[in-house]
Amino acid sequence: MGITIPARLETELRARAEAEGLSVEAYIERLVHADKQGHEELARLAHEGLDSGEPIQAGPDYWHEKHCRLEANLKARV
Repeated sequence: MGITIPARLETELRARAEAEGLSVEAYIERLVHADKQGHEELARLAHEGLDSGEPIQAGPDYWHEKHCRLEANLKARV
C-alpha cells in the first residue's frame, strides 16, 4: 500500500528517521507502536480509575475542600 504525504512532512520524517539511524518505514512503525501503547495505557488508567472505589461528586465544594487541603499541605512543608 502506498501513502502520499506532503513533501514537508516527508522531509521531517526522513530527517528524524536518519537521526535515529532508522529507515523511514522503521521510524513510522516505531511511531505506530508508541501510539498503540499510549492508547492501551490510557485505557488501563481509565479502567483503574473506574475500579478505584465509589464515585464522588466533584462539584464546587469538592474542589474548594481539595484546594484548602493542598494549601495546608504546602504550608506545612515550608
